[in-house]
Amino acid sequence: MAEMIPTGVTFGENVEYEDRARSFDILLASLPKIGGWKPTATPPDLDGLAQSRLDAMEIDEPSAHVSVERWIEEPGRELREYRFRLNNMRKALIRDALVGLIDQIDADIRTVRAGVGPDADPRQQIERDVWNAIRERMKQVEVLLGSSVKPARWSDMMRHMDFGYVGDLYDIEAMDWPDVKNTLRKGLYGVNEAVPVQVEDLSALVAARPTGPITTALAWSKIDDQAFERLIFTLISDTPGYENPEWLMQTRAPDKGRDLSVMRVIQDELSGTLRLRVVIQCKHWTSRSVSLSEVSSTKDQMALWPNPRVDVLIIATSGRFTADAVTWIEQHNANGASPRIEMWPESHLERLLAARPAIIAEFGLRGH
Repeated sequence: MAEMIPTGVTFGENVEYEDRARSFDILLASLPKIGGWKPTATPPDLDGLAQSRLDAMEIDEPSAHVSVERWIEEPGRELREYRFRLNNMRKALIRDALVGLIDQIDADIRTVRAGVGPDADPRQQIERDVWNAIRERMKQVEVLLGSSVKPARWSDMMRHMDFGYVGDLYDIEAMDWPDVKNTLRKGLYGVNEAVPVQVEDLSALVAARPTGPITTALAWSKIDDQAFERLIFTLISDTPGYENPEWLMQTRAPDKGRDLSVMRVIQDELSGTLRLRVVIQCKHWTSRSVSLSEVSSTKDQMALWPNPRVDVLIIATSGRFTADAVTWIEQHNANGASPRIEMWPESHLERLLAARPAIIAEFGLRGH
């Protein structure tokens, strides 16, 4: 409709413009409010616009011309505002569902891999029914995305599933799904979204002249087990040198927590690129320390995971490790035993998060 509006003073009918204006009014009435607001500006009547421009010319004041042009642009501006709010609401609505589907597709791909085996012939055809679970979840993701642009390798992944050879599974694991998953995760939170702030007026904070030691401890009790896992996942997802983070659904942990998996990428100018599979077990404990028996049993579980093998086991806890556990882990690593075990106690996580205040704010970990 904007393209159909004359640039000068033009009186007369435009039947197509009038019909579109009527349709615009109907569509505007059907839009639901977002946060109590919806667009109200309607496209100008062309004869009324011509008269307004003529009046502005007679007044011959710049402000009059600007006012008329802003009146013309107002419906478009309000629609852009509505689109912005709609996109934010849609992301908030689908976020949890989309995260769950991503985790399930991760698990489905591992199931397909386990059924094929690591040494299968790339030219071997995989039974078509094996792909059904992934196809169904991809369709659900497609519904959640709506009119949003799909990830670049979306069609490649769908095509490889249609072909269904072992070689196609390799492409899905190495290229298609990591790209699709990374794009989907980035779309969950826009780069310009606000970080939660718990202070209404900074001047009031300054006027209070706070004194005393600077608080470094994080309020781990403010989050539950699931939020702690999500925090660690956010940490490895946003850190350079880590790629393809995922949840491992088939956990055997007695606390029902889910292990996290990620590839640690080490760049060496002489030796090239080394990728290590890292598994992280999260223990959101605030009242007890990780004991030797818990470390040992967790290490033994790693032998049950399918290929690729686990190179590094990280135990991340909001608490601490017992002295026996620390001594055993240090001896285990000194002997060169596999997998290497890394400890991420509360103090280590505080140092990592100190450089990432946005994560602290997102999870509300700063005490008052």
